[in-house]
Amino acid sequence: MTTKTVSDNSMAHAKQDVNRLIAIMTAAAWIFLGIGLLLSLFNMNHFSDRNASLMVGIGFMVGSVHIYVIRTAIHLVHSRSESEDK
Repeated sequence: MTTKTVSDNSMAHAKQDVNRLIAIMTAAAWIFLGIGLLLSLFNMNHFSDRNASLMVGIGFMVGSVHIYVIRTAIHLVHSRSESEDK
């Protein structure tokens, strides 16, 4: 049986990468939510499923929630693995 050893330097680098990913995903989720709100609010005059820009706006809002949920899951898994390592 073999075991892998990981140096502290690579662990610190991985932590920095995960924190950067979390920050990027948070920013992306907020940006997509803003785009979705703007598209939806400017095209509410014809509330129909044939209004493509309204549907795209709603899609952006739903997508932003998905991005934020995935970001939260990554953050929780990383936090749990850090607490188990200590």
